[in-house]
Amino acid sequence: MTDLTLMTFATDPATVLPSLTLLSHRVRVLPMDAASLVKMPENTVLFLDARDDLATAKTLCRLIHASGLSTPIVLVLTEGGFTVVNSQWGIADVVVSTASPAEVEGRLRLVSERGNAPVTGTSGVSDDTVQNEDGQIRSGDLIVDTNGYTASLHGRPIDLAYKEFELLKYLVQHPGRVFTRAQLLQEVWGYDYYGGTRTVDVHIRRLRAKLGGEYEHLIGTVRNVGYRFDPPEDEHDDAPGHPHTMHAGTVN
Repeated sequence: MTDLTLMTFATDPATVLPSLTLLSHRVRVLPMDAASLVKMPENTVLFLDARDDLATAKTLCRLIHASGLSTPIVLVLTEGGFTVVNSQWGIADVVVSTASPAEVEGRLRLVSERGNAPVTGTSGVSDDTVQNEDGQIRSGDLIVDTNGYTASLHGRPIDLAYKEFELLKYLVQHPGRVFTRAQLLQEVWGYDYYGGTRTVDVHIRRLRAKLGGEYEHLIGTVRNVGYRFDPPEDEHDDAPGHPHTMHAGTVN
């Protein structure tokens, strides 16, 4: 039995790909929007209903890869949709909505074996961001010391509260990857934190203010999705000596 997720706008999900109801797999149904991405388990195959809204389906495919998720995507299409979809969508396979149970099962087996080939997205620390053995993450003129809980920018210490540091550290560790507010709440504040997504916005504003106007762009906003760390284009390693850093404080 394979864990499947179906994203659709349909009021009756069974009409999207009727063959799924005849197979023995567990199917989770989620709304077809960006907020649903954080509700998907790690090990699932996503069936994306693209029958009536190809534009939204394409946007979600891009968001999935931008978020660094490796979830295999199978587009559910009408015959007319085949003229639009190409390799740039970053999907694992396509299936027509009227496909037989045998065809769906066969495609699912192949997809489970090979997965997606993401067009974008990173995991861990990218080539543009270097982490040394002492726990220092260096991205251009920004240095985050994960062991000492300190950060400096262009040789100057950044006075960060504890959660501000944790938020910056997490974003810097995943350069270019887009995180929803819910994902950041889960990863930085933990499952038991109930402060709401507004807490993320407040900490992002504080973090940008402490980076300063010249560097606030390092924390990018992706409209209607969330935030990401945009590494500086130019790296300058000629600063003399070792930058002085200040320990992060605690959050009240």
